[in-house]
Amino acid sequence: MNITKIKWMGFKCGLALACFVFQGQISSAHELRVAVASNFIFPIKELSREFENITGNKVVVISGSTGKLYAQIHQGAPFEVFLAADATRPELLEKEGIGVPGSRFTYAVGRLVLWSIKPELSSKLNLQVLDQKFFRYLAIANPKTAPYGKAAEQVLRKTGYWEKIQSRLVRGENISQTLQFLMTGNAQIGFISLSQLNSKRGPRGGNSWLVPPNLHEPIEQQVILLKHANSNNVAQEFLKFLKSKKSQRIIKFYGYDVDQF
Repeated sequence: MNITKIKWMGFKCGLALACFVFQGQISSAHELRVAVASNFIFPIKELSREFENITGNKVVVISGSTGKLYAQIHQGAPFEVFLAADATRPELLEKEGIGVPGSRFTYAVGRLVLWSIKPELSSKLNLQVLDQKFFRYLAIANPKTAPYGKAAEQVLRKTGYWEKIQSRLVRGENISQTLQFLMTGNAQIGFISLSQLNSKRGPRGGNSWLVPPNLHEPIEQQVILLKHANSNNVAQEFLKFLKSKKSQRIIKFYGYDVDQF
């Protein structure tokens, strides 16, 4: 066997080994499917980038109202982790045997904001604006499926505005659609999440009022590992990442309380 043939065989063996190693690296990467409540869409995108940079694993985000995502999980949607906007649905999933016992924890506590882009609003916006005639519609997320909508309803009921405002109330499917109503002018004032205002891609200008937390139940947002992903190391690693100091800083930046960690 001549030297040239030996070199050629060595090159092919090296190439085959390189391909094997490269394929192994690809197969070791994992796409983690995470269902996320709409209010958390901006922070989850930043958290996903950080997680991918650290681990090499990609996070595929599916967002929607907590109620709709909960229903999809019951229908067999292939999610591995569920970040809800409340504690009720993750607790139910755990009791129903769909969520992994002991994996559930609070990753953030949300804040509700009354916001309008209308220039005629006073800079000292508060609930008394609902007594004015300048606006046609008040937007909230659907209280039946969206925890931020439920909190908005509680605020309106506690302050005596719920019945008065019914003829001028519009409901978004989730908190993201509620903001769209406001941005497009379909509603002139509405309840959204503080995280939407704090996002770089959130609305600019307008006036806002941070709703006192004593006017509604705490918006305690919990995450849970879904049972079919119980042996998924990447999913478990993602839950640990959510508790990290880096994640806490990102979550807090978007206007959430993380002091419970």
